Amino acid sequence: MSPRPKVLIADALSPAALAVFAERGVEAELRTGLSKQALLAAVGDYDGIALRSATKISADVIARASRLKVIGRAGIGVDNVDVPAATAAGVVVMNTPFGNSVTTAEHAIALMMALARQIPAANESTQGGKWEKNRFLGVEVAGKILGLIGAGNIGAIVADRAKGLKMRVIAFDPYLSVERAEVLGVEKVSLDDLLARADFVTLHTPLTAETRNIISSDAIARMKKGARLINCARGGLVDETALKAALDSGHIAGAALDVFEVEPAKDNILFGSENVVATPHLGASTVEAQEKVALQIAAQMSDFLLTGAVTNALNMPSIAAEEAARMRPWIALAERLGLFLGQLVDTALRDVQIVFEGAASAMNTAALTQAALAGLLKPVLSEVNMVSARAAAQQRGIQVGEMTRGRAGIYDAYIKLSAALVDGSTRRAAGTVFSDGRPRIIQIRDINMEAEFAPHLLYVINEDKPGMIGRLGTLLGEAQINIANFNLGRAAPGGDAIALVQVDSAVPHEVLARIRALPSVKQATLLEFPT
Repeated sequence: MSPRPKVLIADALSPAALAVFAERGVEAELRTGLSKQALLAAVGDYDGIALRSATKISADVIARASRLKVIGRAGIGVDNVDVPAATAAGVVVMNTPFGNSVTTAEHAIALMMALARQIPAANESTQGGKWEKNRFLGVEVAGKILGLIGAGNIGAIVADRAKGLKMRVIAFDPYLSVERAEVLGVEKVSLDDLLARADFVTLHTPLTAETRNIISSDAIARMKKGARLINCARGGLVDETALKAALDSGHIAGAALDVFEVEPAKDNILFGSENVVATPHLGASTVEAQEKVALQIAAQMSDFLLTGAVTNALNMPSIAAEEAARMRPWIALAERLGLFLGQLVDTALRDVQIVFEGAASAMNTAALTQAALAGLLKPVLSEVNMVSARAAAQQRGIQVGEMTRGRAGIYDAYIKLSAALVDGSTRRAAGTVFSDGRPRIIQIRDINMEAEFAPHLLYVINEDKPGMIGRLGTLLGEAQINIANFNLGRAAPGGDAIALVQVDSAVPHEVLARIRALPSVKQATLLEFPT
């Protein structure tokens, strides 16, 4: 008889989680506040780790976790988990993406109200024996413009609550369609327009390379004088030094922050300012939210450890255990096709169409669609996974269509993905899985060709003219960038041609600029496909 799976609960969770584990037949031990050395010593005894945001699961911890199969985050963000290291070790990382949405949205509204009426400073003054009624002159929120940076699940709830307060809501989100904006009752605007118009700016976007310091010194300079800033999302979204300067100068009237660049934030440049309201990352801290995420993560981890079912995984597709072996390469193909197009999308998506041909039409197409959407959205929404991908698309008004049909070409099975953008353009790619189990690209923009999804893939569109291949190869050689494979396709002689060049290392920006400057080159983009 196999021993019962064993889970370490490393951070404080609702007692309900322990009950769920016990009911499912999983042994769970509550050991909170472990030091790094104690965690390293203990982690090898467990099949799973359940945590919140306090415990850090770094690569060295994962390396010592010889039995570890799953890490479960009761909440959304996994900044405290080294997801690539977990993936390399074959450890599934799960989260609970929707359990904290209402709680976090309500906290943003609460901070906005506290900021508008100077409640924390007024409370301190009054309890200090003062009666400074004339000192604390607030502002109404009714009739004011609230600017949402990020209009996903949490942002949509904030918009709904703000409209109840009779605020006008405008939103910046690259993936928000005009149709979805109408449903939410918000006005879709550019970031510059939002900063110039909003009386209150609230952040509800993940922390990615593109969004880090989205509230920079330049962005703050473009903000309306006297505006107020609220951040319940991620600390790295705001340049805290620039915000401090703007608060001191009076350009920004106030800021309410629940998250900080470095946490725990015990010594921060913004602390001590009367026009700053600060809370210690309380966005998810309600009885109801903690109960929800605790129950959810305990159930997900138990199901995985006992049956192999995967739910809300950030690094593995959600798929039934009996399907996993057969579906794995097709899941990888769908996700990489999505990631291929996602890295070529430079404006909002309108709709996505996925065609499954031949034997692919008889597979679990729902899982394949989720994988494709996850890949497509990942360049902008780093925390998206197979379970949350469709909801994320729906929240942004992206229509998703699927079609299945019999074999229509030389391949027994293939998947074709098309992404229509709001500017009227379309991105298209198709792929299949060869007998070696490795996904391949077989068509781009209806041009037939064959290529693997290499870690570094240079994508070039050019006019089909003599000498182009030689010039491109020479330029890469001069830059000491080795070519592993060179794959070509063209629509017709003299028309557009596509080159997919597998290189051994990333192509620097200055080299890409030189490629784009070559005669006849229309586009040159470096695509990355993590192994």
